Amino acid sequence: MQKTVLSGNEAFARAAYEAGVQVASAYPGTPSTEILENIHQYERIDASWAPNEKVALEVGIGACMGGARALVTMKHVGVNVAADPLFTLSYTGVRGGLVLVAADDPEMHSSQNEQDSRHYARAAKVPMFDPADSQEALDFTRLAFAASEEFDTPIMMRSTTRISHSKSVVTLGEPVEVLPATGLTRDAKKFVMLPGNARIRHPFVEDRLERMAEWACDQSFNRIETGQGEIGIITAGVAYQYAREVFPDADILKLGLVHPLPKRLIREFAARYQTLYVIEELDPVIEEQVRAMGIDVVGKERVPICGELTPGRLRKAFDLPMETPLAGEEGLPPRPPNMCPGCPHRGVFHALNRLKAFVTGDIGCYTLGFMPPLSAMDTCICMGASIGNATGLSKVLEAEDQQKVVAVIGDSTFLHTGVNGLMDMVYNQSPATVIILDNSTTGMTGRQDNPSTGYTLSGEKTYQVDLEALCRSLGVTSVRTVDPYQMDETRQTIREEMARPETSVVITRRPCVLIKHDVLENKPPLFVDAEKCTACKACLKLGCPAIEWEPGEGESKGYAKVDRMLCTGCGICEQVCKFGAFGVCS
Repeated sequence: MQKTVLSGNEAFARAAYEAGVQVASAYPGTPSTEILENIHQYERIDASWAPNEKVALEVGIGACMGGARALVTMKHVGVNVAADPLFTLSYTGVRGGLVLVAADDPEMHSSQNEQDSRHYARAAKVPMFDPADSQEALDFTRLAFAASEEFDTPIMMRSTTRISHSKSVVTLGEPVEVLPATGLTRDAKKFVMLPGNARIRHPFVEDRLERMAEWACDQSFNRIETGQGEIGIITAGVAYQYAREVFPDADILKLGLVHPLPKRLIREFAARYQTLYVIEELDPVIEEQVRAMGIDVVGKERVPICGELTPGRLRKAFDLPMETPLAGEEGLPPRPPNMCPGCPHRGVFHALNRLKAFVTGDIGCYTLGFMPPLSAMDTCICMGASIGNATGLSKVLEAEDQQKVVAVIGDSTFLHTGVNGLMDMVYNQSPATVIILDNSTTGMTGRQDNPSTGYTLSGEKTYQVDLEALCRSLGVTSVRTVDPYQMDETRQTIREEMARPETSVVITRRPCVLIKHDVLENKPPLFVDAEKCTACKACLKLGCPAIEWEPGEGESKGYAKVDRMLCTGCGICEQVCKFGAFGVCS
């Protein structure tokens, strides 16, 4: 029985290997990204990045239809994209087991909303496990594959940022030796969801949930931990860890399966207490269902509905003494998010700011173009929305304002859900401009490959999508490509395309400075000649972390200086400076 220390994401990956998964598919998104990256180490699993979460789930569905076990992973907002096939998959059921890991992001550490994936499990009528640590991430996932096949259902596994990224001791299991037999099996009544077939499957889905709810009452993943018998708490997932710490003497019903709920077990537990608490992170999903059973509980009137739970927040909610903070916890300097030194997007947003463009933004590193001093992004909704937003704006604006609207989108995001938006923009004759920020990677989630990079997850060369040809095939007549390090050319090109009375595309192409493939230029860092610096501070408006300001003394106004350890030599600051103060280190 080998023990090791794993993060939740590493444990999900290990579970896939132990359970005999043959196909794994995902689109990267924090906090789920590392699951597929760790699965890649297990050679018998065919692991691949998909262009988006919908395609990833459809790949998994196809594999399970062939009799193989499949794992699909995504972050919570990715489930929005995958919802269409997910809801129908609930009706069809599976052949090989299929597990979908949805990683929620309470506190929105790297997300645009704080949605609770448990609602999707309920709405899609799909069972969901909610592990509380890395060991349960492994154990529950293995169990989920067996339950998926036993009950003929896809199963969702809920993670959160703390489960995905925290590490704990895990006892590894033995992987299955024989993988499930695969092959083509025709079963049209099961897998062709025409209305006549779907009507037959719906009662099966409802019966399946009832059977699983009763089955769950007698399973060890739902357990009662006995304390002093004065306080009763129902909890699940990472919230269990906080409840256990804050209420060490409480009786706890710890739920591992949060949909369907084990109602018989809950009633038996609730009958012991006059006051029963439900402690859960984000929405009152368990609380509302327990109340619907006629059981009075205390929940969100005490426990916060917004943000992550922590032991401190839980103590505050219940008016308990706070623990002494760790030494040095207070007074840490703030570290606002910022584009990396040498980021190829920096010059683009500097140009958009100077051109006074109204920028509809998207999801990626470039969303940081919103931050000062660049301050060049006006909207950000979801993956691919920038282009549709720009089209909608152009429909309601006068011609003068139409020319100010510019959509920005990354190469990976464009292929994720931006292509349809551009198709619509051309079809409905929107005069807006689209800038595709091609940095040859999926940057913000850790520099994963995508169909525009020419490499697969395993690093093998593959077909590289031609973004210029793709845009032209959609009907865009003006497609121009520029190097964003060339500031004057970039600004002039964007200005000309903004003035064009039809859909146009500008592709800014320069690899991410952190990219793993050998395509980067090695440039020497720059320095500032303090005698030439006039203290105009134009270079500071780039927001580059490598540029610092040295305050002056006496009559000196101060001057800019470059941190050579951070500078990549991109030369953008040199082009912004009108006094020749920047030079290249020899």
